[in-house]
Amino acid sequence: MKKIMVMVNRDFVLYNFRIELVERLLEENYKVYICLPYGEKVDKMVAMGCKFVPVEIDKRGKNPFRDLKLIRSYWNILKRIQPDLILMYTTKVNIYAGILAGRMNIPYLMNVSGLGTALEYKSMVQKLMIFLYKRAARHAKCLFFQNLENQAFFEKHGMYDGMQKLIPGSGVNLKHWHLMEYPDDAGGVEFLFIARVIKEKGIEEYLAMAKQIKTEYPNTVFHVLGPCDGEYEDMLCEYERKGIIRYHGMVQDTREFLMHAHCTVHPSYYPEGVSNVLLESAACGRPVITTDRSGCRETVEDGVTGFVVAQKDMDALIGGVRKFMQMGNDERRKMGLAGREKMVREFDREIVVGEYMEEVKNGL
Repeated sequence: MKKIMVMVNRDFVLYNFRIELVERLLEENYKVYICLPYGEKVDKMVAMGCKFVPVEIDKRGKNPFRDLKLIRSYWNILKRIQPDLILMYTTKVNIYAGILAGRMNIPYLMNVSGLGTALEYKSMVQKLMIFLYKRAARHAKCLFFQNLENQAFFEKHGMYDGMQKLIPGSGVNLKHWHLMEYPDDAGGVEFLFIARVIKEKGIEEYLAMAKQIKTEYPNTVFHVLGPCDGEYEDMLCEYERKGIIRYHGMVQDTREFLMHAHCTVHPSYYPEGVSNVLLESAACGRPVITTDRSGCRETVEDGVTGFVVAQKDMDALIGGVRKFMQMGNDERRKMGLAGREKMVREFDREIVVGEYMEEVKNGL
């Protein structure tokens, strides 16, 4: 049996967005190792037949000593297991595992799921990241890009000249994120913000928009779903106390909220690959309002499946939501159905699995 190792930084990233690929690999009799920090989803993947290889990753940390520990761990793991092929995801994993796999002559496939803030603006950190990514990607059998902007960045900086594929993000599981009946608006119009509560996800714009729209349309409900790192905790409490929003924290299954929602608002300017929030909302038949940002704009046909507004522009966001409020509920329903059709046509996760399986066979 050929040994395939999947390396990622979080259990839910692998289970929620790539489990169909893992299932296919197991079905085709590959021995699948999953290398990541332990999380509750790990047990489910082990029950499926995966071999768990634990590793500690300081996901957001920039401590070089902790990273040296991670590099040593990766080296020992790869030397011990000697996989026939590695699938790697997320920036820190890509860089360290990619460099090591290249040195050890282990074939690997790399997924660039957004460049991250370190590569977003010109700086010494950006130069260092370009250098490291260039070394990490050098021997990859294939680089998977999730949007054209990321692909163009690599080409502009001469970071990789091998096999490349542009895929529709992580895709969306159309059975799990099934088409839902669109709610009536007799009890008001409900909006969702689904994301980690950080500045780059547009939380400030969302809150300001909610405050303004609530004065114009009192019969609206604005939900916030996602973990808060602390910076916005007081602000969320204040807005909730004033009746502007309802904050729910981390939610295990957002479908429970999508069922009653009329629209998902994602005012992000975070450098991501393709927004899973937008894919999942549209797959459920919900119109979306998002920014003209790479990773967001690709998921929407402006005026057909939702609205695209300028990023970091509070007035533009308010205008987009106001336009949505002026529509009839049947128009909103049709917009949601058009979004579902777009997901079926362009973002089915089986498309991503098929592209990966082709390169897995080419890489072995």
